[in-house]
Amino acid sequence: MAAYYQFIDRHIDTEGVVTARYCSTIHAQGVWNEHEQHMAPASGIIAAELAQFQPRDDVRIGRISYDVLGLIEAGEFCIITRVIRAGKTIELLESEMQAQGRTCIVARTWRMCVQDSSAVAGLEDQVIQHPEALPEWPGMSRWPGGFIQSLEARVDEQYRPGKGIVWLNNAKDMVENQPTSDFVHLLGMVDTANGIVPRQGANVTWGFPNLDLQIHLHRLPTGRWLGLEAVQQFGNDGIGLTSAILHDVQGPFGRSEQILTLRKMR
Repeated sequence: MAAYYQFIDRHIDTEGVVTARYCSTIHAQGVWNEHEQHMAPASGIIAAELAQFQPRDDVRIGRISYDVLGLIEAGEFCIITRVIRAGKTIELLESEMQAQGRTCIVARTWRMCVQDSSAVAGLEDQVIQHPEALPEWPGMSRWPGGFIQSLEARVDEQYRPGKGIVWLNNAKDMVENQPTSDFVHLLGMVDTANGIVPRQGANVTWGFPNLDLQIHLHRLPTGRWLGLEAVQQFGNDGIGLTSAILHDVQGPFGRSEQILTLRKMR
């Protein structure tokens, strides 16, 4: 089974800062440029580093906020992860992805204490139809790049440009010769929300790359299928927004937001 990344090495300094080095494969290739990584697997490999950073049983990740500072260069890169706000019940982590001598992604992550809150638990987001009951969808083939080619997609019948439900899965490991947890597998596809419901349909004359990816989790996801209940909105001054309710086969588990910069394509 091919993977999105190859592991090189990992170093922990005397202050507990972890630096991990990887090399991307063709399966992590992005949409907008041949020599870039797609943000989805890039966010997934950062999630993998976060998941194994100073693990604690009494806290879990509740939010990851990724800021994309520029093109995510393909090839060798490193991820530097540190604690920037320690605490017993909440702590803030920061991961910095560097490639070719510059920072391309900065992610800040809240880890939050866990406890039994079943007495007050309740959701407003509704369960959607499972992927096994939906037809395969060739709609992702409109986009180039190795990452998109790695995906399997199913679509809800009410899908339209600007709004729809798409389920995604892939058969790749995040890192070669390492098992991929459900958490990493699913978070490594969330960024595709921005590409599944383009408002322009098949005739894309405006690019709309996202500058960030915000993921909020009211529970940890499980399984291999990611359901994206997505809405894309374009403003009239060059800025847009893609919002999604995130599902696994058990039901909704969180939400994502992506701010978009609209660019007239040549």
